[in-house]
Amino acid sequence: MSTSPLQQVFSAIDAINAQDPNTTLIENNTVPNELLYGQHMSACLNQYWPQANELLQIAVRAQHIKRWHLKRTEFAAGKAGYLKWRKEQGKFHAQLTKELMLENGYSEDDSEQAACIIRKEKLKTNSDSQTLEDVACLVFLSHYFDAFAAKHTEEKIVRIVQLTWRKMSERGHEIALSLTLPDHLAALVGKALA
Repeated sequence: MSTSPLQQVFSAIDAINAQDPNTTLIENNTVPNELLYGQHMSACLNQYWPQANELLQIAVRAQHIKRWHLKRTEFAAGKAGYLKWRKEQGKFHAQLTKELMLENGYSEDDSEQAACIIRKEKLKTNSDSQTLEDVACLVFLSHYFDAFAAKHTEEKIVRIVQLTWRKMSERGHEIALSLTLPDHLAALVGKALA
């Protein structure tokens, strides 16, 4: 039985992300961080946007493809350096995903559309770019917020939640408010939205 181009691209993304040298221990198993992140992203999309088109499905799975390749330390310290690193990451993820799609039978046009979604172009007017942003924010809240909150001051956490909230759509807000967060995290979200 032959696999679809979508499944082939998913396999190619996962094979690359399985090489992540950064890992997380889950139930005594070492899991590459970006492989896990891609799976969290796809699961969130499937749960809340089950009708998502193939290009969005690919963009969501590949949002952090090979993220360890461009190291934060290779860019200047401070906010400007961080933003430059994020922008270069987006371009890198988009280009690598486009190449994988072309190798697996997708057209130039479809591959470029997926790359645009990953670069989050036209965020407030392209519904697919906006959905990618919503999924990333929801995955952060569901899977990474607790570890992040443990490392930072309350003031910084509140500010990050406020910035995250501004990037989300109304649908994203509704889903975020329906998440069951531990009490200490729910309290921080409450402060951020007050």
